[in-house]
Parts: sequence; structure tokens; C-alpha cells
Amino acid sequence: MKFNDIQAAPIGVFDSGFGGLTILRDIRRALPQYDYLFLGDNARAPYGTRSRDLVYRFTLQAVKYFFEQGCHLVILACNTASAEALRTIQQNDLPRLAPDRRVLGVIRPTVECVGQLTHTGNIGIFGTPGTIASNSYNIEIATHYPGRGFNVYGHACPMWVPLVENRESAGDGADYFVKKDIHQLMTVCPDIDTIILACTHYPLLIDKIKQYVPAGVSVLQQGPIVADSLADYLRRHPEVERYCRRGGNCQYLTTEDPEHFSPMASIFVNEPVEAQRVSLS
Repeated sequence: MKFNDIQAAPIGVFDSGFGGLTILRDIRRALPQYDYLFLGDNARAPYGTRSRDLVYRFTLQAVKYFFEQGCHLVILACNTASAEALRTIQQNDLPRLAPDRRVLGVIRPTVECVGQLTHTGNIGIFGTPGTIASNSYNIEIATHYPGRGFNVYGHACPMWVPLVENRESAGDGADYFVKKDIHQLMTVCPDIDTIILACTHYPLLIDKIKQYVPAGVSVLQQGPIVADSLADYLRRHPEVERYCRRGGNCQYLTTEDPEHFSPMASIFVNEPVEAQRVSLS
């Protein structure tokens, strides 16, 4: 199947579940003039515990769906999808399916900010088991900063996403797990001075995280970083920007029951959401 539609269309934003809504929220704040189409594959979430091949297959199905809706630019607002599917889609699938369309992720723009913040060169990563196991941040940091000698320490936080999605981010259980995971990471390397929140759910735990990280440790949230990077990308690529429809509208899609998705999504974006169900399989 080839995708050759040249009509302007929304910017697609994809996540395996709800977390990417924090990216969408910050993108819309920075670039409110464009139309957006968000898709959450909630029926098959979480991706963080899936195999690499399955994450790739699910993500490619979503990208094809966006292309079918006319989108010329798709943001994978999911660290697991960015870590385990983006490179293959960019290198193998886009040239065959839609060479004039673009799929971007959240890892590279995040990594580009790290070098400005760390003084010790010791960087911590909090993420899902899939993101941490992929070593994508380690690889990207080593590639982006050759010769800098940065040390990267990944730590999987399997309980953080369930805490958020069960609306326990302000509860005592969140204190227990956030404090424990921060302690475990800092025990591995007490000289960590920068921590990347490599899961888009984690900003909903930011108050707890800031409460327990040691003084002087910077905590990177991806939403504002990705929004700034997208704005810069569109300035540098007018051939892509001209196909991003303007109107300030946002549509929400989910592979799950919209009656379940919409109330939770509203918490992430701080406004009412009315979603529609779609199928990717």
C-alpha cells in the first residue's frame, strides 16, 4: 500500500495508552494553531512488557492508520514504541510506504537536552521494563555525545504506570514505590545529577519524584522538550509543515472502550475529552 495524499491533515500523536497525552498537552500549548489526531492503543497496553517484535508490529499498524487518515507527520509519544520500533519504521518501512511522510520519536530530543544539564556525566533513566531493556537511551547518549564519557544508569519502574492509571499518583502507595525506586537508582551511583523520566506517565508523579530526589538532581520531563523540538523541526522543514492542517482542533481515538478512556484522558490533558473507538488489528 502506498500513501500519496497531498492534502493537509492533522499531526498524528500515538501512544500505547494514556501517557502520550502529556506530550500532546505540551505540544498543543506550544503549537496551538495546528490540528491534532491522538490515538491510544489502550486495548493492547501496556507496551512496556511486550516483546520487541510485537511492539514494532503494533506501532507500525498505528502509523499506517495515521497515514490512512492523511497525516503527513506522526509523533510516537511513547518511549517504548520510540525505543523498539521507530528506527525500523524510519529506515525500512517509510521508504517503501510513504517516503514523503515523517515519523518522529521522543528519545532523541530528550537526549539532546542532557548535555546541557549534567555536570558529573552520570545520568539516570526511569522507564518501563521495555524501554530500559532496549538500552535505547544508552545508545543514543553515546552516539550524540561521543568522547564525553557519560555514564547512563537505567532503572525500570514497573509500578509507576499502574499507580497513575489507577489514580493512585497522590496516594501513600505512590510515596512508597517512588521513594524506593529513587533510592535504588541513587544507590547504584550517588553522583547521578540528571534523571530522565523516560515514560510519559511519569509527569503525573512529578510532585512525588521531586520530593524524594536528592537536592541538586535535575529531573527531565519530556513534554516541553518534545514540544520545543517539534516547533524547531517544523521551522526547518517547511515541506512537512505545509501539510500540517491549521485549525486548533484535536480529535481523540482509542482502541478501547471510549467510556473508559475519556475520563482518564481528561486527567492527563486537563480538559474534557470525548473519544471514539477504532480498530488497528
